[in-house]
Amino acid sequence: MKVVGFAGFSGSGKTTLVERLIPALRRRGLRVSVVKHAHHRFDIDHPGKDTYRHREAGAFEVVVASPHRLALMREFEVAHQTSVHELIAELYDGVDWVLVEGYRDSDLLKIEVWRAQAGKPACYPVDDFITAVATDSPAELPAPTGLPVLDLNNPEAVLDWLLAQGERFDYNPENYA
Repeated sequence: MKVVGFAGFSGSGKTTLVERLIPALRRRGLRVSVVKHAHHRFDIDHPGKDTYRHREAGAFEVVVASPHRLALMREFEVAHQTSVHELIAELYDGVDWVLVEGYRDSDLLKIEVWRAQAGKPACYPVDDFITAVATDSPAELPAPTGLPVLDLNNPEAVLDWLLAQGERFDYNPENYA
């Protein structure tokens, strides 16, 4: 499995790029999973549904499955920041690519998504895990870089670059133990 992160501040376009890369990878016959970091409380369940009622009753984990999907909900009694590597370990083994959105400070190889319009600093000058910068404003990058600069508005070109890098993104969990 290959793993690549997409890092950048809110409003930079990470979600849009990942959303456009998924079908591009699928068209090439590749299976894709996504790990997404959320900075806030979120819920995928709804009041009144059986799984919600089970969680509210105190279940630590609720797994719901149908012939078409499976979802695992885990309640932490004490706040716990799950590492990106713990989440990758939870994924199905038969996936070709894992796209990780967020986890800006992780030790994964990442593409930084940067827009001048967002008014946020760039991470690539100080993050050795950034392997390329995807931007819609290359002339406005805040610092010179020897990294590849990819067209944020051309996900096929970003994908071509990723696929050309091939083995660079092979994930070996033993490297992160």
